[in-house]
Amino acid sequence: MFLRSVKAPNGRHEYLRLVESFRQGDKVKQRIVAHLGRKDLLAPHLDTLVRLLQAEATSPRWVSADDVTVPRASTWGPILVARHLFEKLALDSILDAGPAQLRHGQPLSERVFPLLANRLTRPGSEHAMAQWLEDFYVCNRAGSRWTPVWKPSGRVKVGFDQLQLWYQSLDDLLAQKARIEEQIYLQLRTLFSLQPDLAFYDITSTYFEGGGPAELGRFGYSRDGKPRQRQIVIGVVMMDGWPIAHHVFAGNRLDQTTVKEVVQDLNTRFHLNRVVFVGDRGMMTLGNVEELRKMKQGYLVGLQRRNRKDTSDYIQQAEARTDWQDCRAGITASEKATPPKTRVVEVPGKETGVRVFVVHSEEREEYERGMRELSMERARKDLAALQTQVEKGELKEPDKIGAAAATKLRRNHGHRYFDWELRKGKFRFFEHPLNLAREKALEGKYVIQTEERHLSAVEAVAAYKQLNEVERGFSHLKGLLELRPVYHRRDERVQAHVFVAALALLLDRALEKSLRAAGSSLSSPFAWQALEMVRCVEVELGPRRKICVTRGNQHVAEVLRALNISQLAPPSPPEGQPCLM
Repeated sequence: MFLRSVKAPNGRHEYLRLVESFRQGDKVKQRIVAHLGRKDLLAPHLDTLVRLLQAEATSPRWVSADDVTVPRASTWGPILVARHLFEKLALDSILDAGPAQLRHGQPLSERVFPLLANRLTRPGSEHAMAQWLEDFYVCNRAGSRWTPVWKPSGRVKVGFDQLQLWYQSLDDLLAQKARIEEQIYLQLRTLFSLQPDLAFYDITSTYFEGGGPAELGRFGYSRDGKPRQRQIVIGVVMMDGWPIAHHVFAGNRLDQTTVKEVVQDLNTRFHLNRVVFVGDRGMMTLGNVEELRKMKQGYLVGLQRRNRKDTSDYIQQAEARTDWQDCRAGITASEKATPPKTRVVEVPGKETGVRVFVVHSEEREEYERGMRELSMERARKDLAALQTQVEKGELKEPDKIGAAAATKLRRNHGHRYFDWELRKGKFRFFEHPLNLAREKALEGKYVIQTEERHLSAVEAVAAYKQLNEVERGFSHLKGLLELRPVYHRRDERVQAHVFVAALALLLDRALEKSLRAAGSSLSSPFAWQALEMVRCVEVELGPRRKICVTRGNQHVAEVLRALNISQLAPPSPPEGQPCLM
């Protein structure tokens, strides 16, 4: 049966009829069951009619607008995408392939997933997880939602059992780190035809608030500008833009001393017969090159520009050459109105079999020239202030004047640009005749060394530039994932904290690569933020409760389209277990 609206012949009123269809022989006919009356007179009594008609229904389909409430709305989009990528990379299967460890009835994968999703959305400590669970709709594969547990006290504190669950999950994860990294590498190689030809390695550091752990927390060279705080050193190995392994070292470990250990680990765990090790100029010493030769591994490394005399010799040789080759411009450079050029030329190495490439980047030259001019201006002001002090007689003794000049030249690399003299009590400074010329000659140039015979000069430059992927990974670790600072006090928990961040970086890379493959220009940090517009809204319709999902804007649609995600609703939880504690 259905309703039909019929206009009166004079067109002034509409009447409603209840009509039913029936079959008579081979024909379908209709007949009027009841005349309901004028539409305009029935409309004011709609609520009464609905209540009368569904009075005996166990689950009424219609409710009054006054009975519709929205008690809760939770962020869902980032969790949806993180779960999609988590399963696409088979991290659920990989994490659960080890010894069976159920805690609170949940396997390792379901306990680790909230830690990864938190790191991708609102990075914080395990104590902050409860508040995060209040704001985000985080559920397991079956649909049961994680809910925060608070202590029954006046202060807002996390319940001990839930806090202990996250710490136990960190311990369980770290115990299987070697196996998990190996299986992730095999999965990446299968899914994306990963070619283990080039291994990119770089170092970063992160600091502690407070004392830090006993063994790993040491004072060392701080890349975060926190020299007075203990730190750890983190080495990351990438292949084709994918992080496949990481190492945590003591904070006072020198970069170059980690190379042999990392290469041995790659050979042992990942069974790489031969790989070309790519590192920046801070990594490779003559000893490291020799070790790589002994291990029959290839290398492609940048040479230090100022601390090696042969680097200056190579650059001088290249200046006289006319057979420079143009390299392909990067994405950033190609978008400029006049794309800056990068050129390369091969010059003879000083050892048999060693190949040396001198690279000149106009973009890098412009940047380094600007930085030099800025440093020179600052150093000039410092020296001019010293000159004024001497002229006023505030400094008279030559040894004190010399000490002050040395101090000021140490700032802003002033010794690279200026020299000074003191004659008859008068202080004078001037541009250094040798150092400044050498600095200008180095601007925009870097030198690459390898023994790989199959690499052309242009290919060598392209491979070396991929180290930028590692640096971008570090940027995401410290920015998007907020790896720093670290608050843990035990070495094992610090290592587990870094491992969680590394797995979150893997998901972030998977999102970024999916966006690039789909032709999207969105960055992964922007995409994670945009996805927060997708929210799960709980709507109470009288006695019933329904979950609705908002769809977000065009950026959200672009991300979901790139990942081929069409189903936005979270899975329905099983009967009797709607929540996880």
